[in-house]
Amino acid sequence: MTTATATLSHTAALSRLGHALGDPTRTGILLALREAPAYPSDLADRLAVSRQVMSNQLACLRGCGLVEALPEGRRTAYRLADEHLAPALDELLRVVLFVEPDCCEGPGCVCT
Repeated sequence: MTTATATLSHTAALSRLGHALGDPTRTGILLALREAPAYPSDLADRLAVSRQVMSNQLACLRGCGLVEALPEGRRTAYRLADEHLAPALDELLRVVLFVEPDCCEGPGCVCT
């Protein structure tokens, strides 16, 4: 693997993670799954969203390669797809950011 390929792979992986963390429900799912695998219905209850919303968000996270399904008879649990993801999320939680009150909200946002 060349350095350019590795850089593109890393960029793509971080972009997928950024996309996932860009939605509060997906972020909540990832944070919940860092503790233990869980069933969609339990995640929906925990995050106070409908089961349809949970299904859609889990499909997105599967597509990004961040979670994987664990079939268990008639039910399916979900877990983080990579063992390094939970410690990485823990480290991100330790980052302290100064957020401008008007940033990333409303018409004055320069992030969009």
